[in-house]
Amino acid sequence: MTKHITLKHRLTDEQPREKFCHHGAHHLSNAELIGILLGTGMRNQSAVDLARTVLDSAENNLNQLARMSVTDLCRINGIGPAKAVTILTAMELSGRRNTEIIREAKKIQSSRDAYSLMAGELADKSYEEFWIILLNRANKLIRYYRISEGSISGTVADPRKIYKFAIDQGASNIILCHNHPSGNLEPSQADIKLTQKVKSAGLMLDIQVLDHLIITQGGYYSFADEGRL
Repeated sequence: MTKHITLKHRLTDEQPREKFCHHGAHHLSNAELIGILLGTGMRNQSAVDLARTVLDSAENNLNQLARMSVTDLCRINGIGPAKAVTILTAMELSGRRNTEIIREAKKIQSSRDAYSLMAGELADKSYEEFWIILLNRANKLIRYYRISEGSISGTVADPRKIYKFAIDQGASNIILCHNHPSGNLEPSQADIKLTQKVKSAGLMLDIQVLDHLIITQGGYYSFADEGRL
């Protein structure tokens, strides 16, 4: 049976859109923005109220919301597959926008730049992935590649595969990146050993490893910043 939305709640649903038009997106709360995405709520609950419920399920953390699946969101009363997909699409676009900002700049000048480029790819993953950023001699971005993906606890990166990509693309410098789904920013002994192995191979090929980033939802660890390269 179709649930009817009262006039009162239709008006409530429209208010964020009006606020957006009159004042701009930055004046809206996260709940109001998600309410616009949802479009409608349900009986005795506006779209914004439903959005608050969605945020509560993610502990009011947008990064955690981005990690939820369609199945997770559909467990919330009032959220079906269409609304779940709409929310997760917005989360994905947000991450890609951050990536595009760095790509447009085309130059990696710090560990923060590298993190901003890769956070959208790695921060929200529930399993480990290993990526490389390829740069020219002036540290301008050429491309970035996913080298491998693994399990919750680890992944394997083959230096031969890393340098094949680097040589094929004419890279002079590379940055290694992988994520820790556990949230632990400390490098493991395997991380340290791999970093040194890749760095040593690069010296023979005249390709410098500028950094190795470990990325989590809460931030990143830079081998270069910590003096471990």
